[in-house]
Amino acid sequence: MMALEGKGDQLKGDAKEAFGNLTDNDSLKNEGKADQLLGGVKEKLSEAGDAIKDKANEVAAKVEDKADEAEDETNR
Repeated sequence: MMALEGKGDQLKGDAKEAFGNLTDNDSLKNEGKADQLLGGVKEKLSEAGDAIKDKANEVAAKVEDKADEAEDETNR
């Protein structure tokens, strides 16, 4: 969800910066650049969170497999 927010912030920032360029409004241009930066950070945080979740799920699956193997050994 944060990745979509990030993309939205980037698009909003692009629009603000473009409008700031058209109107020669430095404040609006800078606000647009800040929105773009914030959007990029949100996207990276979302990607990092997804990578952490994937790794945690991978580890959990390995632990479960080992537990199943141990149970099979016990039942023999």
